Amino acid sequence: MGSYCYDRGVEVVKIRPRGYCHGVVEAVRALRQAAEEHEGEPVAMLGYLVHNEHVTREFADRGVRLIDAPSRLEALEEVTEGTVVLTAHGVSPEVKDRARAKGLNVVDATCSDVVRTHDLVQRLTADGYTVIYIGKVGHPEPEGVLGEAPGMIHLVQSLDDVESLELSTPKLAVTTQTTLSVWDTQSIIDRLQQRFPHIEVHNEICSATQDRQQAAVEAAKECDVVIVVGSSRSSNSQRLVQVVHELAQRPAYLVDTVADLKPEWFVNCQRVGVTAGASTPTILTREVIAELETMGTPAPLTASPDPARA
Repeated sequence: MGSYCYDRGVEVVKIRPRGYCHGVVEAVRALRQAAEEHEGEPVAMLGYLVHNEHVTREFADRGVRLIDAPSRLEALEEVTEGTVVLTAHGVSPEVKDRARAKGLNVVDATCSDVVRTHDLVQRLTADGYTVIYIGKVGHPEPEGVLGEAPGMIHLVQSLDDVESLELSTPKLAVTTQTTLSVWDTQSIIDRLQQRFPHIEVHNEICSATQDRQQAAVEAAKECDVVIVVGSSRSSNSQRLVQVVHELAQRPAYLVDTVADLKPEWFVNCQRVGVTAGASTPTILTREVIAELETMGTPAPLTASPDPARA
């Protein structure tokens, strides 16, 4: 890292809405209640409750065991007794059935928006539809949704995936993962409609995701840099960085905590926008804002600094 001198402070634009969405609030509340009601008993969560390490550590301190495996079904096989918590991302019916068959107490913390997508897929496939699901390969939310009707749902995450589809069914529908980029998803939907003019469109990107992305893009146009507070595991946090880069054409950086801030990001910067992913604890964002508000504007030292300002 180079040497910097500091001048006046930067203006911090607190972008709203930001931070916890209603689904995360519900999930955290459900797990806290489970930890309290079953204190001293085995409590396990299948994968990360939400994609933030700080939330995970809070519950580890309360005695909640994290089981992270390639699939939720594999994770479940490591639970032999007590309470199992299903995360905000949802699980397949097979996982729920297996948990009950094992005699476990099941706490379902699935986000209500994700539940709505599961219900939609159930209705569509029961009515004979083949469903195209736009989602991120390897993310737990698509894993759960695809488990609603194996063989009747096709996962796509890019325009290339759309081009490779070979479908002739008369009843075809498309739906989406809730945490994607609104703009990227629309381009995939547009191409699907070109290829399959009879396709029914059910865009399930949640309002919290849409609102945060739109607010970040609009605010970024008046900022020099945008900081997104969130985990690298978080799809919606990564999408906030992406949309600021691509649509507002401003530099954006993802930070987990205040310790990740780098002076070189703010050289000659006057206005910094701050937003946060939907699974980011408020305290982390407040710490980042506080640091930025006390930080001067850094500029690289090209000559000996003025002693009066050094």
